[in-house]
Amino acid sequence: MAVHHAHTPRMPRRLTARLHRRTAQPADRAATTAATTATATALAATRVALGFVFLWAFLDKVFGLGYATKSAAAWVRGGSPTKGFLSHVSAGPLQSAFHQWAGQAWSDWLFMLGLLGIGLALIGGIGLRIAAASGTLLLAMMWTAEWPPARHLANGAASGSTNPVADYHLVYALLLIVLAATASGNSWGLGRRWGALPVVRDHPWLR
Repeated sequence: MAVHHAHTPRMPRRLTARLHRRTAQPADRAATTAATTATATALAATRVALGFVFLWAFLDKVFGLGYATKSAAAWVRGGSPTKGFLSHVSAGPLQSAFHQWAGQAWSDWLFMLGLLGIGLALIGGIGLRIAAASGTLLLAMMWTAEWPPARHLANGAASGSTNPVADYHLVYALLLIVLAATASGNSWGLGRRWGALPVVRDHPWLR
């Protein structure tokens, strides 16, 4: 006696793949959303932390909080935020120029306004493109003043440079550019409200 086996109809491969994609989409979307949220949070936290680096430097130099700046050397007590640093530059192609700029009123004001503006922009999440440009310029000048490529100072002493190129100035500058390019101010900041202002919409460089 012949025995006939019942055959389960098979679904077409295209239909099977389509159903599989539809089933996988919710999980994929959830994973993508979670990754995007985590990235935005990490960038926002980095932005605020870096902003505090600049803001703290400003406050310490203004009030002489006793860390990098002694109380007697505070800007509010007549001290100069640039004299001590620039007058001791002893390497690099701009050594003589930095000595001339040290303690000048215009250099003090530019330096301090730069620290304050960059710090507030980063913490608030607004004007990040301007902050990135001005911050990169400021950090480049500071890098040139310290001149990490030098092995020896003008007096022949060892410079103590730990890396001739990639020091914290370069890292901070790259972070500023990344934070501006990724619109990190939209999280933990006023970036969205700032970007909605008519003047900012008409001039994207203000974002």
